[in-house]
Amino acid sequence: MEDWTHGGFGLYLHWPFCESKCPYCDFNSHVATSIDQTRWQRAYLSEIERFGRETQGRVLQTVFFGGGTPSLMNPELVDAILTKIRQTWPMNNDPEITLEANPRSIEAGRFRAFRDAGVNRVSMGMQALNDEDLRKLGRTHSAAEAMAAFDVAKTIFDRVSFDLIYARQDQSLADWRAELQRALGLAVDHLSLYQLTIEDGTAFGDRFARGGLKGLPTEDLSADMYDLTQELCEAAGMPAYEVSNHAKPGAESRHNQIYWRGGDYIGIGPGAHGRITKAGIRFATEAPKAPGKWLQEVETGNTGSFHSEALTPAEHADEFLLMSIRLSEGLDLGRLETISGEHLPRERIDALADLGMLEQVGNRLIVSKKGRPLLNAIIRSLAGAGP
Repeated sequence: MEDWTHGGFGLYLHWPFCESKCPYCDFNSHVATSIDQTRWQRAYLSEIERFGRETQGRVLQTVFFGGGTPSLMNPELVDAILTKIRQTWPMNNDPEITLEANPRSIEAGRFRAFRDAGVNRVSMGMQALNDEDLRKLGRTHSAAEAMAAFDVAKTIFDRVSFDLIYARQDQSLADWRAELQRALGLAVDHLSLYQLTIEDGTAFGDRFARGGLKGLPTEDLSADMYDLTQELCEAAGMPAYEVSNHAKPGAESRHNQIYWRGGDYIGIGPGAHGRITKAGIRFATEAPKAPGKWLQEVETGNTGSFHSEALTPAEHADEFLLMSIRLSEGLDLGRLETISGEHLPRERIDALADLGMLEQVGNRLIVSKKGRPLLNAIIRSLAGAGP
């Protein structure tokens, strides 16, 4: 049995367009005045055919429309893509098909059409529940619009997740407690809760470099917010199953679990990444980021220029460690050793265990509650790249 089968097989499709660019966003998203969706449909269907030839016979478990703002796609485009996917791969009996949505692009008729096309899960980018913080985050929707959109989504889909960003400018611990308690009262079965990070190359990154981004929390306050997040979510029956993702038992994002459990996944669209195992070798794939370039290369049949690199066993092992240690279920040491051909040095495990940062349960390494805020340092230490 090839290693990827432990994690599953999914497909990620990237829609690169948004109404506006958020100042904190470092995703591959672009604002365009007009989009020829018929042209994009032909390109997506062509790529599905190409990857289908490379992965014949596999059973597809999940599809994820990410972006950008996929809810800006015409429902007819989503329907054509999902029809082509079903024609290309056998799918399991209960595939998870997720579409990311911006509150401004949600209305009932449109979302019923997405549901009828096969979408059965929606992930909404709310980001904050008050207008002042939404304005600071550069969001174009209001809190009232977000709530109205959420009400629409949950009447049409059984599974609805939404994102919030915390550790925002001028946000106190009490502010976050009140907002998170409200969010937990609204939530259906899943929440993604991210600390605001300032990324290079974003508008926030440039503003921060000029000393213009005021009111960011201290490291201690950010840590307190993280601890409070775990406490309130656990008490509400939505514990973290991954560092930033919380769900009721059984409502975890199956698509994202494919990433974290080291499964194979196809990446289609501008800048999309993938991992595909062929003849026992794991390949990392990446498409050109620029929408125009990606579209032109697909239309001219020049996809041979798309990046595809065979990972060495050491690279594969490092990636598996990096991703799977994020999960509350922990890292499977047996799989890691099979991938790398080597044992993880006992002294690295024992040193972190002695500090109370992780524990070994059977053949799994699990990061402790104490260690979670220091996850990046733990990963570096386990990989032999840090103290």
